[in-house]
Amino acid sequence: MRARAGHPAGRRRSALVAGLVAVVLAASVACTADEPDPAPPPGPDPSTSAPAPSGGPPLVVPEGANPFGAHWDWSRYDQFTPYLRKISGSATYHELTWCAMEKTRGQVDWAAVDRVAQRSRDLGIVLNLKIRTGVCWATGGTAQHTRGQANKTESAMPLDMATYQAFVRSVVERYAPYGVTQFAVENEVNAPQYWSGTPEDYATLVRAAAEAIHAADPRAKVVDSGISSVAYGFGVVDRLARAGDTDAAVRAYGAYFARRIGTRGQKIPEVRDAASLDRALTNEANARNVAFLAVTERLIDEGVVQVRQVHYYEHPDGVPALLDYLRAENPAGVPMEAWEVGQFWRDGDGDAASRAGEMTKVVTALLAGGIRQVMWLPLAYNPNNRAGSEVRYGLLDPDGTEREAGRIMEVLVAASRGATVTAVSRDQVTGVAFERAGATTLVLWTAAGSSASLPATPGLRAGPAGANATDATDTSISDNPIIVQGDRTAEQILATLR
Repeated sequence: MRARAGHPAGRRRSALVAGLVAVVLAASVACTADEPDPAPPPGPDPSTSAPAPSGGPPLVVPEGANPFGAHWDWSRYDQFTPYLRKISGSATYHELTWCAMEKTRGQVDWAAVDRVAQRSRDLGIVLNLKIRTGVCWATGGTAQHTRGQANKTESAMPLDMATYQAFVRSVVERYAPYGVTQFAVENEVNAPQYWSGTPEDYATLVRAAAEAIHAADPRAKVVDSGISSVAYGFGVVDRLARAGDTDAAVRAYGAYFARRIGTRGQKIPEVRDAASLDRALTNEANARNVAFLAVTERLIDEGVVQVRQVHYYEHPDGVPALLDYLRAENPAGVPMEAWEVGQFWRDGDGDAASRAGEMTKVVTALLAGGIRQVMWLPLAYNPNNRAGSEVRYGLLDPDGTEREAGRIMEVLVAASRGATVTAVSRDQVTGVAFERAGATTLVLWTAAGSSASLPATPGLRAGPAGANATDATDTSISDNPIIVQGDRTAEQILATLR
């Protein structure tokens, strides 16, 4: 295991947290289709080099590829296809569940996943797969959490690991011809509604899955479950608290959970000082979050997991703290991909411009910070969701009509193809630069209350994110992101900032 600064032997928690984690762990013990066409898929190479957040080489996006993807409801594929063709060269993921596919032992129904793999290939979008167990004959026990119209349940440990490995191998062998090379083991295991076992159970499962994945395809990469956005927030705060920087931990908590406080009762309470911070970190749910994040990172340190999966649904102000955490905790050379990025807004009352602006900041800041693929979720929200309001913001209307956010994403996709991507951080201005063959697209913004400007320059076009760029007069930069385009280098454009 790679020892981290301030983390003797990798990671050691306080005695109080360790005791609570022990309580959490004790409580948690409690038809075959035709073979697929083996033609190779179009789209990006998932092994594309990525910028290291600690200052490594910039991301160079191959021609025809782009680092901005999405996740969508496949039942609305026909409505979404026109937009999905515009973001070809990106990546997406699909979740499959062993118990749902093999309801009767020995009779696997591949049809639904085959359809997803075929359509992804047709769209020129690289498919990643999440392999879950579910609860059934293969695991024993009775499901405790059932959710959604599909009646999804938590996952449990397989009764027989050899049988589980045989299923995993069959998945990899079947979908490698479609170009699937990345396989995540489970989903958000920190949440009881997704995983019924302990952190050590999960580690055992991942090691078994990794063995099967590599046996089936030595080129394949193992991806972790994608610890939830909330759990990453508690990892961020816990790290700062353990380092003794209580003030920074309190500030990070407030920025990261700006829209979460009070939404889950006392699981995400308001925090003002060291005492309230300690109570937040040591309640049972959050101790579980920290424990599962720790075991996931141990698997990354040991090389069992080769790609870190990040989930983020918070306010843009929480991104810097997340990136700081990843700089400290992610081993050099281990790529990071954000398979779930979105916008949690409980009341859903932001106007289209503010919501689109926040989307722009989050996806570009993550990319600039070293995340090599950013997938927005959902592509279009479900109007019949349990909450009623649009808690998680879509790039499209439910019928597939493009929103302002969707149009901005198109601009980012076009700018990124074949481009070199670098972070921008100059005086009060933050953002990202996409440079390609003498042409540059910049996405820029300042902190709230700050401002900057670019002087009028021949060939320079600018406009608010979501608007058509126009020949620039003097261009003001505020906390609402703008997009600047020109035939000069990023350095030449930024040198004129004032």
